Amino acid sequence: MRKLTLAIMILIPAAFLSAQTTPTPKPASPQPAAMTVQHIAGGLYFVKGGSGANTAFYIGAKDVTLIDAKMTAEAAKQILAEVGKLTTKPITEMIITHSDGDHINGLTGFPKGLTIIASENTKKEMAEAFKDEKMADFRAYLPNSTGVQKITDGAETLPLRQLGPAHTSGDTIIIFPKEKTAFVGDLVFVGRDPLIHRAKGGTSVGYIAALKTMIGLDVETYLSGHADPLTKADLQTLLTTLEEKVAKVKTMIAEGQTLDEIKAAFGLIPTAGGQPARWPSFVEIVYLELTEKK
Repeated sequence: MRKLTLAIMILIPAAFLSAQTTPTPKPASPQPAAMTVQHIAGGLYFVKGGSGANTAFYIGAKDVTLIDAKMTAEAAKQILAEVGKLTTKPITEMIITHSDGDHINGLTGFPKGLTIIASENTKKEMAEAFKDEKMADFRAYLPNSTGVQKITDGAETLPLRQLGPAHTSGDTIIIFPKEKTAFVGDLVFVGRDPLIHRAKGGTSVGYIAALKTMIGLDVETYLSGHADPLTKADLQTLLTTLEEKVAKVKTMIAEGQTLDEIKAAFGLIPTAGGQPARWPSFVEIVYLELTEKK
């Protein structure tokens, strides 16, 4: 009996220690939503789901133009399959709205030799990212056409507008006049804080200016990288909200309040045990722009 008791006393601490030192398995990353293709109008189709931001493609008279590249080669191949269900016309062009990974990291899933159109600043940002040897395969997909103001395929002329610096330094939008639609990338976030990449030259001033420009376009539908199709009223609501935030930050700065005090007033201080934000908030970007030395 004494031996049995001793054995139990030895085993219990060992089991307890094992339970304490065995790492808790991380929860599985959420799987991306299934890819869907929505016909907008004419030859324009909007792609949601799959890995990465929303994209689009346009079936013209002679060929197909893609907009943005998703985040993985697998998602890119899904897009190619969806295009193949609708047309046998060749894919000849891709327009890159900006340089974020969830818009360009699927490039290697597309055929080489495409005309890849982007702003000069977007090309520079991509080239900088592709210096990493892990992204050596992406160098063949650097934009080979910059400064483009429109593309024409015989059916429709599609104006391109470069509105950066805003979300990044080189944001580009694509306008589809017949479809009364614009693809605006990450220049519109709805239901979440607008993301401005200060490290890439993005600015809150430019973001608001871009919103005003887009609201003034002769279009009815806006396709965003991270939202369902939007209306002009949606953009106007966002603009009003952001302008009100800017005005409030200006007032609080004039009153001598610190960044932490301003963030607290907007409910942006993490609670105890809460995770800090991955990116600076719109409010923080505004504060930094207003207080930095010129």
